[in-house]
Amino acid sequence: MATLLIVEDDDNVRLLLNMRLKNKYTTLLADGAKSALEILKKGGVDLIISDIMMPNMDGYEFLETLRSRGDSTPVIMLTAKSGLDDKGRGFAAGCDDYLTKPVNFEELVWRIDAILRRAKIANEGKINIGDVVVDASTFTVTKDEESFELPTKEFQLLYLLLSYPGKIFTKENILDSVWGYYSESDESTVRTHINRLRNKFENFPEFEICTIRGVGYKAVIKK
Repeated sequence: MATLLIVEDDDNVRLLLNMRLKNKYTTLLADGAKSALEILKKGGVDLIISDIMMPNMDGYEFLETLRSRGDSTPVIMLTAKSGLDDKGRGFAAGCDDYLTKPVNFEELVWRIDAILRRAKIANEGKINIGDVVVDASTFTVTKDEESFELPTKEFQLLYLLLSYPGKIFTKENILDSVWGYYSESDESTVRTHINRLRNKFENFPEFEICTIRGVGYKAVIKK
């Protein structure tokens, strides 16, 4: 279960976020940036949800402090500040996503899961399936000492599907996880990349990429 750190100075908002998220994630609570930084020293946080308008150190300063320390923990800014300049400042400071209040909790969970999947793709390293090794450090798939280097998005898509064998991903899930929420790519891009992967690995008996009609795609481990 992923661990989320909720950084929010408003007691009611902080408790509401905790109540809505604690059944799916492990939640840690901080009433401001300084207490959040103390929690982060202990490690183990997978994603941060942070307000901007906080006393002493606002959300922008908090995020800039994290990034200056080399901390790459994904951050979603959740705030009442909805202006384009505010969003631009948030992304410039290093946030991974930006949502305005009042929050739609279903959408928040979608975005949390998409960011966590991207982090998993970036951080996990290797997947072994029988004689096949999928290596995130080189974007290669190796079998019987023969390696195939894939373009970035093809590799990330394959890695995503093989990280969760049997799990069905909608085209929207895939776009968010691989291309990012704000990408201009569409469902035809996903279909094109799926077809390319199938053509490259159609003779691999270890796994198969299956279409779930009207829903999306999944990877099936065959041996």
